[in-house]
Amino acid sequence: MTALLREVIGDVLRRARVDQGRTLREVSDTARVSLGYLSEVERGRKEASSELLSAICGALDIPLSRVLSDAGEEMQREETAAVAAAGTANIDAATKVVIPQVVSMAVA
Repeated sequence: MTALLREVIGDVLRRARVDQGRTLREVSDTARVSLGYLSEVERGRKEASSELLSAICGALDIPLSRVLSDAGEEMQREETAAVAAAGTANIDAATKVVIPQVVSMAVA
């Protein structure tokens, strides 16, 4: 199953913060977001509003568009992998489906 958008965005934000060598507290203070809420966003537990995402991106000094495009690319990779893993399990136009006839029963 593919990840939810909020989970992927959280991963992108966490990677950006860790790559910068910054702590949750540093980013939460700069973004003026509670430490607990920022942690929940990074773990994909909370769906951040656009205003909150903008504040976090500002604190990390990365454009919101980059976070969203990175998240979109990651989701595309996951979806492509999921389709490839499903392989022949997909139903296509050549697949025959047999639907049994309905049998009615009379009650006396």
